[in-house]
Amino acid sequence: MAPISPKKLGNELGARTTYELFLEREGVPAIRAFHIEDIRQVELHLWARMGSRGVYLNLEGTEGVNDCYICEIPPGKSLEPQKHLFEEMVFVVSGHGATNIWRDGQKKQTFEWGEGSLFSPPLNAWYQHFNGQGDKPVRLLAMTNAPTILNLFHNIDFVFQCDYPFRDRYDGEEDFFSGNVKVPAAGFSDTNFIRDVKSFELLERTDRGAGGRMMMIEMANNVMSAHISQFPIGTYKKAHRHGAGAHVIILKGEGFSVMWPEGRNIQRYHWRAGSLLVPPERWFHQHFNVGGEPARYLALKPFSSRKFPGLRKQWGTSESVKTGGDQIEYEDEDPRIRQMFEEELAKRGVRSQMDNAFKAARQA
Repeated sequence: MAPISPKKLGNELGARTTYELFLEREGVPAIRAFHIEDIRQVELHLWARMGSRGVYLNLEGTEGVNDCYICEIPPGKSLEPQKHLFEEMVFVVSGHGATNIWRDGQKKQTFEWGEGSLFSPPLNAWYQHFNGQGDKPVRLLAMTNAPTILNLFHNIDFVFQCDYPFRDRYDGEEDFFSGNVKVPAAGFSDTNFIRDVKSFELLERTDRGAGGRMMMIEMANNVMSAHISQFPIGTYKKAHRHGAGAHVIILKGEGFSVMWPEGRNIQRYHWRAGSLLVPPERWFHQHFNVGGEPARYLALKPFSSRKFPGLRKQWGTSESVKTGGDQIEYEDEDPRIRQMFEEELAKRGVRSQMDNAFKAARQA
């Protein structure tokens, strides 16, 4: 999982995308992998534009659609102000602090955040992050759709220097970062700030299996979105597939995930709090809880907004593959899946709850 030079990211024809040229200009290494064991421990490097240290994560499952980066704010310091035409969702990995948001000619708004917070700076608004503690660094992880936007306009300066204010997304509303939640439909939360995704209230989602709970999240009038999911001890989720770029961050629990393209062998990745994985497009994947507490994860997703659809294929992640969807029901899965799971539970002395999950799935 060693970082590679951005100069080595060119395609086989030798041509390089605008995003690859941007990475070279940034001068920050990029990590390529399927899986990050712990985002809290990833090595960071000097990053002049941010005025701090950071690293890009260009994981295999993004397939050039989106990216992720980790950056650090030194004790008592701040990052450089910035604005840009790509969307961004920021997850606070550790520490606490505050962010200023403003548009030219408007007063600054400030909101505070802590470990586990999730927010999104409005598109093309100025923002600046501050570390609110004097003895420890802050670590932030952000997912962006910069690869798509930079490659679409193929002009780096335009993406960072456009003056259009996008007031339909944000116009200085005083309560924009208050954490107020709108509920446009059952299982959806439309909010611009979540104080702690680890304790955010979720609703039951029986269609995804294993007594799981979930909440879909939309922020800052973005085309990107997120969801938070949790499933009980001794259970696993149904296998499903979807488009590229979903960054799955483990918030708590211990387990493993399997991923595979249809007709191919599975690949297995162990995870714990702090792990990150990105399933590639059309790869089935499945999450297994083998630890002693409910497992919870945050998934940051590109181009999957309920409010602004039409940017990509709609996937049937809750519909059986037998009826044209993209989910494998428990009764249709390879029997070796459950065997593998129960063998892993036995090593830890954890009792399987999948008999109950199977019964509930058949009754749903």
